[in-house]
Amino acid sequence: MKHLFLTLCALCATLSLTAQEALWEGPLPLSPEQHADRSVTFRYTAPEAEKVELSGDFAAQPLPMTRNAEGIWEVTTEPLESELYTYSFMVDGVRVIDPSNVHTVRDIATVSNLFIVAGERGDLYSVLQTPHGTLSKVWYPSPTLGIERRMTIYTPPGYEEGKGRYPVLYLLHGMGGDEEAWPALGRTAQILDNLIAQGKAEKMIVVMTNGNAIQQAAPGHSPKGLYKPQFKLPKTMEGSFEKSFTDVVAYVDKHYRTIAKREKRAIAGLSMGGFHALHISRTMPKTFDYVGLFSAATMRGEGEAFYGDMDQTLAAQRDNGLKIYWIGCGTEDFLWKMNAQFRAKLDQLEFPYHFRESDGGHTWRNWRIYLTEFSQLLFK
Repeated sequence: MKHLFLTLCALCATLSLTAQEALWEGPLPLSPEQHADRSVTFRYTAPEAEKVELSGDFAAQPLPMTRNAEGIWEVTTEPLESELYTYSFMVDGVRVIDPSNVHTVRDIATVSNLFIVAGERGDLYSVLQTPHGTLSKVWYPSPTLGIERRMTIYTPPGYEEGKGRYPVLYLLHGMGGDEEAWPALGRTAQILDNLIAQGKAEKMIVVMTNGNAIQQAAPGHSPKGLYKPQFKLPKTMEGSFEKSFTDVVAYVDKHYRTIAKREKRAIAGLSMGGFHALHISRTMPKTFDYVGLFSAATMRGEGEAFYGDMDQTLAAQRDNGLKIYWIGCGTEDFLWKMNAQFRAKLDQLEFPYHFRESDGGHTWRNWRIYLTEFSQLLFK
């Protein structure tokens, strides 16, 4: 009887495995496969395809793949530096993700696979054997906008068990993003966990809002249902979000153990989020002592009523005093010239700031670096 039972179990397991493989028309190849020299091999099964290419943020141009006798397409990269990378395949002109890699990330309406090459930056973006903070999806009322809204909040290791109070970094996303962007693409929790464990950053609360004033939450996470994200939405850069930011600060100070003082508050953002951080901080000059503009859109917004007094409020912000005004931009960023013009304005106003020039363009690789560096300067 025992022998029969074991035989049946083995048969069931075999049938289950066969069914799963049949779902994919055969076993999936190993992809991506990292090698000791940090090169990476990618594989994709498509025996009938005529052309397959690999596209990734580690290559300036798509890499052609070669098909073997089993119908598996393959390519191996040059050794890669330690980093987080995203990629996809082009199969006869159609973009597809790697079915062998379950790890994906959404950037606006594009889903890509991701992998991390261990080492310097790669380890910073990874989950390591360190104390971990908590990511929470929080709904809050916005009386200014007249709707309930959702944001993501990181609380540092030990927050739930303790009674202490903490400084707060408000971290804002770019156009087309939402409250899911910084946690997923920016690796905020991993970066803060690891920097805090290394003693390089102070324990802090990080508030990641949704900067689209007409949205309650990220697509698929509100009563609007499951719909395709869009790059540009109404009411993003005309003052609505900036005017409603007092609702965010008030909620966080009421519901979290914050240190509700300007010297313990920071605000930073990328691209459109940098635009928001610029204008929120100049119109709330007694709220934030730390400001970070990451590849920021630094122009005036739509509507002179809110943006018309930019020079005067920047001068008032300068006179009111602040600890750090931090600007970072890549030399290949399409906003490089705009940032240079904004720095010239600050120079004319004798407004002190720190400028971080980096290689590359308008990319998450740069924004993760900026967050890493900026967060280490806060609340010292």
